[in-house]
Amino acid sequence: MNSYVALLYSIVLGPGRRVVMADLKKMAEGLGYQAPRTLVATGNLVFQTGQTSTRDLEMPLEKAFAETFGRHVDILVRSGADWQTLAAANPFHEEGEADATQVHVRVMREPLTEAALQGLRRYCTAGERLAIVDGDLWVHFPGKASESKLLGAMTTKRLGIGTFRNWNTVKGLCEMLRS
Repeated sequence: MNSYVALLYSIVLGPGRRVVMADLKKMAEGLGYQAPRTLVATGNLVFQTGQTSTRDLEMPLEKAFAETFGRHVDILVRSGADWQTLAAANPFHEEGEADATQVHVRVMREPLTEAALQGLRRYCTAGERLAIVDGDLWVHFPGKASESKLLGAMTTKRLGIGTFRNWNTVKGLCEMLRS
């Protein structure tokens, strides 16, 4: 069995409705995935299965999610080993350890290019720093991420399918993979 991390783009189903993590685990079990576990109520799922292609896992998860919850949500999957590599490659590790809310990674379905990175630089008006590592976008927000002009520029239309996780979540998923 191999371990995987699945990241939901959103867990908001509509006004006043959110995905209940117990229902998400049940959905994963229905797909035959073993030992599904969630990390806080933010759409992070760790599970095991014999399959090895993350792409072959994303589509069934998205289809099952739409059938279960009545709404399409992009879901990105990484192998446990790839997730550990992602965490180890954090270019802003020191900043993340000082304040995990200031370091985020946008996990991408398709790798980002340097051209995408250069297109975002003009939105870095409050000291934000960017780095692409293995196709994923790492961001250090020295202030509140929610107040950054950069946040509004990092859309799916501009960058492609991806989802953000802060450093605490990245580390928490690593711990789940080890247990």
